[in-house]
Amino acid sequence: MPDFVERSDESVMGLDDVAVKPHERLAGYLAEDLIAVDALIRSRMASENAPRIPEVTAHLVEAGGKRLRPMLTLAAARMCGYAGPYHVHLAATVEFIHTATLLHDDVVDESRKRRGRPTANLLWDNKSSVLVGDYLFARSFQLMVETGSLRVLDILANAAATIAEGEVLQLTAAQDLATDEAVYLKIVRGKTAALFSAAAEVGGVIAGAPEEQVDALHTFGDALGISFQIVDDLLDYGWSAGAIGKNIGDDFRERKLTLPVIKAVAKADAEERAFWVRVIEKGDQREGDLEQAMALLTRHGALEAARREALDWAAGAKTSLTKLPDGPLRDMLLDLADYVVARIN
Repeated sequence: MPDFVERSDESVMGLDDVAVKPHERLAGYLAEDLIAVDALIRSRMASENAPRIPEVTAHLVEAGGKRLRPMLTLAAARMCGYAGPYHVHLAATVEFIHTATLLHDDVVDESRKRRGRPTANLLWDNKSSVLVGDYLFARSFQLMVETGSLRVLDILANAAATIAEGEVLQLTAAQDLATDEAVYLKIVRGKTAALFSAAAEVGGVIAGAPEEQVDALHTFGDALGISFQIVDDLLDYGWSAGAIGKNIGDDFRERKLTLPVIKAVAKADAEERAFWVRVIEKGDQREGDLEQAMALLTRHGALEAARREALDWAAGAKTSLTKLPDGPLRDMLLDLADYVVARIN
């Protein structure tokens, strides 16, 4: 089955030394539901009037991935005893929202590759990527409405708005050394954790789960998404050798203020701050600057401090699951939280 996933999914989740990975076990357990999601995605991304829509969408769909977000929806619904058909609609909705954001992100970031393949905006053009992304957003709202649940519509609509808000906040905070950890967390909650938490939460809502369980699912997705992003930040600075899908220093070259850099800047002396101003704010990067940046991160314990935060968020995700029904699905989600941080452990 094709899959949607961003670069960080492949880098964080690509552990070759684990025989059967948690997301693979989860996919196997949910195989029948995932087949139904795949069929629904293919039928709803079609367009009789604009053949470019399925062309662009299929290019991204068939690039491969792990479907973490829709599996959270399916697992949450099943774990809470749901036996109806609409968890499939919601899982497809989550995929469409995620894919739309990827298409838009590649235009904003002027990206040329995603998942090792040329981006849609490179193969076609920016206009096509933006408009197909808009189409997928519209399709996602059609799927939400079909569930007949105003609460589900509210959760996913809020998530879509939060994602856009996080991206805009990142634009305004990018290359600004005044950006602190509180702003970073808002950005991460927007661009990454919002869809994780909404995906898990709507699974509980559609199942009619008790409020305590719905809240626990939201908390799990939020904490998992934040941990997920911090791990991605660490991998960019070489925390784990041979990280799949990550080139060491990509974030540095793109002048991104990720958590390790924010921590190092907070402890920088005047000379070190001048270095960060030159390479991040001014973009004047020279040979040897990446190595100097990594040395400063190590000197101030920024990488280790960020690692501890990722582990804490993963632990919080696991704790939230204690309120969910015991069983194989809960065990798999517990393992998934451990797996997200396995490369930095």
